[in-house]
Order: sequence, then structure tokens, then C-alpha cells
Amino acid sequence: MDRCIYGRSAVSFFFFFLLLTASALPQTLEPGHHNITGSGQINSNSVLVALLDSRYTELAELVEKALLLQILEDAVGRHNITIFAPRNEALERDLDPDFKRFLLQPGNLKSLQTLLLSHIIPTRVGSTQWPEESSKRVKHVTLGPGQVLHLSKTKGNGNRLVNSAVITRPDDLTRPDGLIHGIERLLIPRSVQEDFNRRRNLRSISAVLPEGAPEIDPRTNRLKKSAAAAAAVPAGAPPVLPIQSAMAPGPSLAPAPAPGPGGPRHHFNGEAQVKDFIHTLLHYGGYNEMADILVNLTSLATEMGRLVSEGYVLTVLAPNDEAMAKLTTDQLSEPGAPEQIMYYHIIPEYQTEESMYNSVRRFGKVKYETLRFPHKVAAKEADGSVKFGSGDRSAYLFDPDIYTDGRISVQGIDGVLFPEEGEETVKKPSGSVKKVVQPRRGKLLEVACRMLGAIGKDSYISKC
Repeated sequence: MDRCIYGRSAVSFFFFFLLLTASALPQTLEPGHHNITGSGQINSNSVLVALLDSRYTELAELVEKALLLQILEDAVGRHNITIFAPRNEALERDLDPDFKRFLLQPGNLKSLQTLLLSHIIPTRVGSTQWPEESSKRVKHVTLGPGQVLHLSKTKGNGNRLVNSAVITRPDDLTRPDGLIHGIERLLIPRSVQEDFNRRRNLRSISAVLPEGAPEIDPRTNRLKKSAAAAAAVPAGAPPVLPIQSAMAPGPSLAPAPAPGPGGPRHHFNGEAQVKDFIHTLLHYGGYNEMADILVNLTSLATEMGRLVSEGYVLTVLAPNDEAMAKLTTDQLSEPGAPEQIMYYHIIPEYQTEESMYNSVRRFGKVKYETLRFPHKVAAKEADGSVKFGSGDRSAYLFDPDIYTDGRISVQGIDGVLFPEEGEETVKKPSGSVKKVVQPRRGKLLEVACRMLGAIGKDSYISKC
């Protein structure tokens, strides 16, 4: 018989002791080892699991949207972390709606990641480790690039502060690999705030009405006024020349390129914006082929960046990878075929899902200019969405507003568009026989042929 300890056998107590020891192992892992189980998943007792299943649901949702779970898993595997989690009310009601909309746009993924990582420090700091003196501040480097947090206490009441936010729930959730402090509001890094202000100012600049734009000679398609007068166009005014004149020479482009609208007038960083929307396509998923053509197979990314820098706006109808996979070898083998296909999917206007849908609902069928001059792409309402093209070569607006920054708009479609081929229709007469009338010869020619025929020399004149 085994000896019993408080009603349980010694063997059962030994196995229970082993389980307790195994559960404590994550605390004693050496640096460089990941806090994961044998199946490759985060331990159920991890601080990340506690965050995703806590009262800080708004912050947990932002972490998932920012694609930060893998980065945080790697951080937890190397060392303990401390998370400063804003309460849900701070993200739902207290946050500026425009700023929240800015964070949730796919094109601003990097800003959202910087914002969230600046709330996490790669070390364990409990409430007992706060500086005791109210005048003392302790600096901690965060997981965000170049971001630091300052821990301090207020004079008088002794509230714990991180930067200027009050810790409302110190040591709210503690786990072997980290802990979570509840804070009263969101901590916004200066770089993220500047990025938001830059985008907001960009929208206000793009809304400036054009005043005093130089005139264009319609015969030469060139500016009538001097270069100094052209440079006086206010920032944000639409370019003077049509976009076809500012484009670089390419296959089957007409008319021939004219001088760009004022070289020094680069009011916009078009290269950065094009790079931003291509990264957004890659992060969004399902548009890798489109991004590959723009960057690697053609020079369209550079061309689009130059056009946006000159003040033009563009809307890209981006076919998804499934649609691009249906392109045949014959469609891509001709010289300049990738450029021609992409040019037909770029509209020299700034259109969003709302503006296009309102247009097709109001006017029935709308034709948009494309960079494949002079071809246009037709759009109409179908099944509660916008349908481009017709017949087998049609495509629906599949992923609306993938990227919208005031200068470039990217709309995902589920098919590749091609210009409609104009078929010539020949009318055939019905029920009537066309009478052939031979041209009548003159009297003098008839007499000459009769005389030559009499002597056997009629072959001298071809008309005989």
C-alpha cells in the first residue's frame, strides 16, 4: 500500500508536483528560446493570450489588424514584455474619428504598427519598480522604431505616469512572460502624428481651386506664357497640360510627349506615394501579380510617381491574382503588351467606390478616360456594384478602396479589361439584284473598232 498524504497517494502527489514544475518552466527559459509549446503555438499562459482575451478588446483588435502577432511572439520568446493598454473608451469615444480612420486605412499600416509598438517595452516593469521620487523620470526603449517611454509619478497624489498618461490599472494582468498595465488614453508618437498631419494637409492642398493657370496653344500643345508665369501656379492647382502630354514616350502612345508642366513644381512626393500603395497591395494580399508588373516587368511605377509629383491624380483598377492568372501567352508575348494592359487599367481621375457607384447609378453608363489613349473603359451598375467592360471581358469592383490618399486610388477588380474592338458592319441589300452597267463607249471609238475589225487589226486598241 502506498502511503497517503491528505487523502491522496504519494504517487499522485509526485505527478502533481511534476505538472507544477512544468508549468513554471516558461519563467526559467534562457534568452533566445521561444515561449511556445511543442506544437509551435504560444503558451496558453502567455501575456499575448491574456491581451487577446481581456477587457482591452479595442487594442487587441488593432494588434490583429496591424499584423503584429508574429512580431510580438518573437519578442515574448526572447524576453519579458510590458504592455501599456489604453481602455476601450479611449479608443472608441475619446479618439479623433479622422485619426482613427487614418489608422485603419491599409495604406497607413506602418503608422499603425509604430503606434502600437510604442506601447510595449521589451522588459518586465511592475508597479513596484516605478521611480519613487516625483521629480525622477526613468526612460525605457519601446519595440517601436526610435520610440521611448518615460515612467514617473505625479506630485501630491503619487499617480504612476507613462509619459503623460495615468496608469489606471497597475499590474492588471500578470503572466510569466510579461504583464499589462491599464492606462487612461492612447499614446501617440510624434512621427505618427506628423504623418497624420501631412496626409490631412495633403487633402486640403488638393482642394485648392486653380487660379491664373497659363494658357495652352491648341496647335502646338505648349504653354503660351513664359516659364516664370507657369511657375506661379498655386500649389495644389491641377496641371496645365493634359496627362497624355506629360507621359513618357511608350508603345502606341499618342500624342507625342510634350514638356512636363513646370519641372520645379513638385508639390507632391509621388515616388513615395506610389511605393506606399504598392506595399499596400502586397500587405492586402491577392494582388502580387499586379505589383510585380508595375515594379519589375515595366517602368510604370516610376512613371506614375513622376505624374503624381507633377500634380496629376490616378485611379488604378487592379486585377487580382486570380484574374491575372487567366492571361494567355499570346496576350503577353507582343512587344509592350504588359504596358498596354496596365495603361488601360489606369484612369487619370481620382475616383472612389462611392463616386463611381453614384455616377453609374445616376447616368446608367459612364466611360472613363484611360492612359491607353484614346481608349476608354465603360462602367455601369450591376448587382449592386460597378461593372467595367462588357461581355466576356467584363470585371466587377471586387475590393473597393484598397488605397486612397487623395492622389492615388486603388480599386480591386476580379478580371482583366481589354478595349472593345470596333467591328465594321456591312449592310447587304435584301431581295434586290445589283445591276451592272458597263460604261458606254463613244461614237468615234465604236467606228474605229469596226473599221479595224474589218481588216483584222482590232487588237491594236485595248478598248476594242
